Parts: sequence; C-alpha cells; structure tokens
Amino acid sequence: MSNFGFGSSSSNDDSDDDRHNNDPNQNPFGFFFGMGPQGPGGGNGGFGGNFGDMLNQFGAMISGFGSDLNNSDGNGAVNYAMSERIARRHIADAKGPKPTDSQAVAEAVRLAELWLDEATALPAGATGSVAFGPEQWLEETLPTWKRLVDPLAENLGKAAMGGVPKEMQEHMGPMAGIMKQANAMNFGVQLGTTLGELAKGVVLSTQWGMPLAQGRTAAIATNHLEEMAKTLGADRRETLIYLACREAAHFRLFQHVPWLAERLILDVEEFAAGLALDNSAMEEASGEFNPEMLNDPESLKGFMERLQGADLSPKVVSSNAHARQRLETSLSLVEGWVDYVVGAALGSRMPNSAMLGAAWSSFRNNGSPMMEALTKTVGISLTAPKANEAAELWRRLEDAVGTERRDAVWNHPDFLPVAEDLDNPAGYIGKIAFDEDEMSTFDPIGEIEKLERDNQQPDTEEQPSAGDDNDTNDNGDKSNNGDNDNNGEEPGNKN
Repeated sequence: MSNFGFGSSSSNDDSDDDRHNNDPNQNPFGFFFGMGPQGPGGGNGGFGGNFGDMLNQFGAMISGFGSDLNNSDGNGAVNYAMSERIARRHIADAKGPKPTDSQAVAEAVRLAELWLDEATALPAGATGSVAFGPEQWLEETLPTWKRLVDPLAENLGKAAMGGVPKEMQEHMGPMAGIMKQANAMNFGVQLGTTLGELAKGVVLSTQWGMPLAQGRTAAIATNHLEEMAKTLGADRRETLIYLACREAAHFRLFQHVPWLAERLILDVEEFAAGLALDNSAMEEASGEFNPEMLNDPESLKGFMERLQGADLSPKVVSSNAHARQRLETSLSLVEGWVDYVVGAALGSRMPNSAMLGAAWSSFRNNGSPMMEALTKTVGISLTAPKANEAAELWRRLEDAVGTERRDAVWNHPDFLPVAEDLDNPAGYIGKIAFDEDEMSTFDPIGEIEKLERDNQQPDTEEQPSAGDDNDTNDNGDKSNNGDNDNNGEEPGNKN
C-alpha cells in the first residue's frame, strides 16, 4: 500500500485520532505524497528527485490501469467499480448459507420477537428474515458504504492536494485530473480489500449499530455461527437465538426512530467536512535545518538521525471533532439499548444469557482486524466505546420511569442522553423522572378551568357589583344634601 508520509512512521502515538486516521501503510491518499515500498519509487517511497522523474514513474504506474481510468466511477473520489471488483475477488471462495439456513433464521427471529415484546414498548420492525452470505452482504450494503465513504474521501483528497506546492499545481495541467483518478483507484483498491474482509467475517446486518442494508429484513450470516458460538461460549442454537434477538432489537429501534440512521450518517458527513492535513511536524523539522549543516558532516548526520526517529507524515485532523464524539455517543446509546433489551428478553428464558451478553460485549470492545481495517480506510470508527455505560443508563432509567417512558426518549433527538450523561447518568435520569411526575399529576380539564377563572378575575375587580353601585349613589346623595344645607356658604362663615 502507499506510504502517506515524508519519513518513517512512529508507533508511539498517544492521539486516538492519529491512530484512527494516520496509519502510514493504510492511508488511501498516499499517491499525493509518494508511493510506498511496493510503489514505482521503491525504497522508502516517493517519486524521483525531480519533476521529470516523477512523470516517468507516474506513467509507469498508470500503464496497467487500462480501461479503469475511463470508468465513470473514476470521476469521483473513490473508484467503486474497482472496490466492488476487489471485494468480490476476496470472497470468491467464501461459502454461502445452506438451503435450510433461512428457515432456521426465520424461526429464531420469530421466537426473538415474541420475547422482545415483553422487554420493550417498541413494536417489531423487521418484516422478514434471511440467512445471508458474503456476496449478498456486499451487494446490499455497498450503497450505504458509498454514502459513508464519499464525504471522507472527497474532503481528504482536497486536503491532500492542498499540500502540493502551488508552483507544482500550476504546471500540472491535465495531470491533476489523472492524479485524481489514480488516487480514486488507489482508494478503491483499499476499500475493496476492506469490504472483502468484512464480508467474510460479519454476522449481522446491524452488527456495528447502524442499518447498513436497506429494507426491513433481519439477516444473519449462518456460515459464521460455529465460529461465533466459540467466541460466545455457547452452542449453535443458543448463538442463533441470541444473534436473532440482537438483529430484531436493532430493527425495532431503527424502524420506530426513522431519523436515527440519517443522523448517524450526517455525523460522518459533518466530521468529513472539517478534514484537513496537519503538516506541522514537517514544518518544524524543516525549521531545524540549517544550510551550514552541509559543510558540517557531524551536524548533518545528527539532523538526519533525528529525522529517522520522527514521524513527519501529515496528520489527518478535523475541525469538527465534536461530530466524531456525537457519532460514538449515538452508537453507544444504540448498542447499549440493544444490550439491555436483549438481556431482559432472554434473562428468564436462557440461563446463560448474561454470559452471552458479556461475551458479546467483550467481542465488540476488544475490536477486530476487520474494524481496524475499516477505520484506517474510511478515516472514522464505527464503534460504540461506551455501550456498557449506556446499557446501565437504560437499566436505571427503566427502574425510575418504566419501560414505556424509557423507550419514549427515542421520540426526538433532543430527549436523548448526551456524552456527559453516560458518565454521570443520575442528572439525566432525575430530569426524565421529574418530567414523568409532572405529567402524571397534570389535569388538563382542571388547568382549563383555572385559566378561565384567572381570566375572569380582573373583570370582577374592575366592575363594581349592583350593591356597590347603590352604596355609591347613597353616599353621593348624602354629599349633595350636605351641600344643600350649606346653601353655598363656606363652612365656618355662617353669621
């Protein structure tokens, strides 16, 4: 794969974003900065020392591309025709489901739906079920992968071209378009490899907390049941029922909350919109160079040794890092809800359900080569780092307000917990419980009657009663009589 840097990489990186986005052997935009060990440049990567060498090496590289450069897919940031072809090559020997597997999945999903009815207020969301294989998974999920990957690839490609010196860009001419197509193919190859590996290992269509396939069909990869049963420490039947419960629970959530899947994708798009390349490491290293070192072999040697131990490659950063946190929080809330609901549904029916849940949680939290490859390719992680904390929040919320009110918070995104609530759920639960108490004592008829009384009260004060009018008239008469007695004379002026 291409080398995304100006120097050797370092494994001592404390930044999560750097680990997610900056693997020098996986970055799909390495073409802009030089080819890796297997590229035309050889060695540590990079084109030749001058522009002419670069053109020659570039021509050699694209000589084998053939008609792929003319493919309409090549006009975008990713050549998806190449991705699909590479992915299919990886799964060519993979086995599909047996003819009887779909019936087994249907029975497991039907049983799971019955049990889930007692654990959640959300109705069933899946309208069918199927046992799928790698080829079907690839076909059904590729449209969603395109939408997830496109904004990341496009914005990172723009950032990469921004790192090319302006003087060089002015002389590139048509070469810029060819380089864009070549880089789209490079990304397509890596994405295809990743999707091929994912297709051979995925067990659920909703495995990563979001519906990658369109439609309302619960899908389980039955050819992986034996391996997953070993991972979970259960037999094949128990594993199938557990997976069916997870799949059915996901569909209940995503069908009842239609905005949820769109929000997850929008978080990815927002993160991608802020992508940029941080070249500060290279700039700092360049600032340390002194031309006088050319006349001082010892100083030059020391400078080169420092460069060899440094990671000078550009770092992928985003000015919208909050979108990553929001995505991880949303995925954690989804997975935590599914964890808790599935555990509640199976708790009294499968003695080892708690063990299955813990094993799945460990399987998810420990990550996998598939997810690591996906993260390196698309630049963002589809993980739920706080799913366990979210499951505990949902449990405590149900204890406080009940199942129906717990599930009602999914009705609007503003009702959902935020990242801080996962670490300290007491405040969030208290607010929901307070709102619940307020609603339980709310009397709409009484409130209307009270409002009517309040509206009438000012009129009562402003308009005197009939008795008050008589009193006023009587007082006026007495006053007039007094005036008559005085006969117009001032008091005290009588003779």
